[in-house]
Amino acid sequence: MYSLSTCWNSTRHIDGRAMLREIRELGFEYAELSHGIRISLLPGVIEAVDAGEIKISTLHNFCPLPIGVNHAAPNLFKFTSTDARERENAYRHSLKTIETAARLKASLVVLHMGCIDMKDYTEKLIQMVQQGDKETPKYQKLCQEIEEKREQKKEKYVQLASEMLSRLIEQAEPRGIKLGIENREALEEIPLESDFQFLFKEISSPTIRYWHDTGHAQIKENLGFIRHDMHLESMSEYLAGFHIHDVQFPARDHCPPGSGMIDFASLQPFVRPDHIKVFELSPGVPIEEVRAGVAHLQSIWGPM
Repeated sequence: MYSLSTCWNSTRHIDGRAMLREIRELGFEYAELSHGIRISLLPGVIEAVDAGEIKISTLHNFCPLPIGVNHAAPNLFKFTSTDARERENAYRHSLKTIETAARLKASLVVLHMGCIDMKDYTEKLIQMVQQGDKETPKYQKLCQEIEEKREQKKEKYVQLASEMLSRLIEQAEPRGIKLGIENREALEEIPLESDFQFLFKEISSPTIRYWHDTGHAQIKENLGFIRHDMHLESMSEYLAGFHIHDVQFPARDHCPPGSGMIDFASLQPFVRPDHIKVFELSPGVPIEEVRAGVAHLQSIWGPM
C-alpha cells in the first residue's frame, strides 16, 4: 500500500475534501492525515472517506490539531514532560487521534515518544558536518559527550514515555488501531536506536509496531550514529511501515525520492507488500516532482 501524507498539501487547503481529492487525482487510493490537520479540515475529510473517494492509511499524532493550533505541532505535548498537566494533554490529544483513526477506518497512528531534557546537540553536529568537520577530534569528542549524557539522563524520560504508551495501548487495542513508534532525527529524542529492541521486548503488545522514517535514519547515518540499512534490518520483525522521503546532504529532508542521497535499493530487501508506505514530502515540492519521486521509488520497491 502506497499513501501520500497531507503534510504536502494541507496548508494550502481550507476544505478537507478538496485536500484529499488532490491526493486522489495523483493516483493514490490512500492518504495519511499528518500532524498539520486543522480541526476545520476534518468535516471534509469525513465526507470524502464516507463517500468512498479515498481511504486513510494512517494518522500522525496529534490529529486533528488542538483547537486554536493552526500549524503542524507533533511535539506540542511531550510524553516525556515532567509536567503532569502536559503529559495529560498529550494523552488526551493522542486519544483523540486514536478515536479519529477508528472513525476513518485507518489502521495505524504514528507517534513521537518525546525527548531527554538536555542541550540540543543535533543542529550543532549538522552544522559541523556541513562545514566538513566530521572527522575532526572536536566532532568526535562532541559525539562522545552526547552518548554519555544521553545514557546518564535517559532513564526517567524512557519511563515516562513507557507509561504513556501503556495507557494508549489500552485505548488503541480494542479499536483495532496499531501504534507506530517513529525513529527520530534529533539525537535527544527517544527511543534511542540502541533502545528500540529493548522497548519492543519490554512492551510485547502486537498493538505496538516500528515506524521507519527514511529521512530521519539517513540524517542519523550522516551524523555518524547509525548505519541506515543495518538499523532497518534490526527492526524488520516489528516493522509496520515507512515515511518515505529523501535527504540532500547532510540534513535537508522531505525531498522527493531520487533527488537526494538515500540508497533506496539497499532498503528494498526489508520492504514487504503488507507494509504501509507513506510519501512524506515538503509542501514546497512541485506536483511534477512528486510524480517523479513516486515513480523513482516504485521503480525500486515495486508498483502501487
